Amino acid sequence: MNFLELLSKPALIAAHRGANSLSPENTLSALKKSIGRADFIEIDTQLSRDSVAIIMHDDTLLRTTNVSKIEAFNSKKPYRVSDFTFDELKSLDYGSWFYKNNAKTEPLLTLHDALMFIKENNLFLNLEIKDMSGAFGDEEVVDTVIKEINDTECSDRILISSFRHEYLKMIKTKLHIPTAALVEDSHPKELLSYLRELGVDGYCLNDELVDKKSVEMLREAGFFVGVYTVNSAARSRELFEIGVNFIFSDSLYKDKV
Repeated sequence: MNFLELLSKPALIAAHRGANSLSPENTLSALKKSIGRADFIEIDTQLSRDSVAIIMHDDTLLRTTNVSKIEAFNSKKPYRVSDFTFDELKSLDYGSWFYKNNAKTEPLLTLHDALMFIKENNLFLNLEIKDMSGAFGDEEVVDTVIKEINDTECSDRILISSFRHEYLKMIKTKLHIPTAALVEDSHPKELLSYLRELGVDGYCLNDELVDKKSVEMLREAGFFVGVYTVNSAARSRELFEIGVNFIFSDSLYKDKV
């Protein structure tokens, strides 16, 4: 089964940034905790200063690492990910902020290792490419991500999404892989035409933007629909009833719904 075949199934739940209510988000531990609890996993990727693809959501390291406690990095405020080399990023702890009394630490997760984990465990992954247009050219970002997917030979298990839609259009010219456009505050004008021009397979939107008419229109036009971030079981049922294919959740794992 490939990712598009998976999306043909109803009422799918994606573990948002891994099982992030059980382990620190976007770490290998969070991916491991997702097994058996979700239909697929969602994580975020961006590049280090020296163009290594790593798994990280925020533009800065402040919230989910110990970077502010390391005196040697004081000169790098506001701690943008793109200002740190891969070796510098590897020196940080990505877990103690999550655990009580800072009892545990977690290492940096690379895109390569995340993809190998997905492949070795026969899982499915929604990979969100963060908007890095302020630090890297679009082609460098896309080519770096595609190289990792090709090297690990797992394109059949991946859905790529992004708020930077230029990435998605470019990816379709380089790799046969499903893609989804992410939006937050408003729909693009002439939505169906816009999505067809991008060549995407799906559309992922903020829960506050969802309405039954739009979902029906998108589904009838052949697009899959995903909604983020849904942490209410009642709301998830409402969304599935109007035709939403999948939701992203921090807590609604399959053994809890």
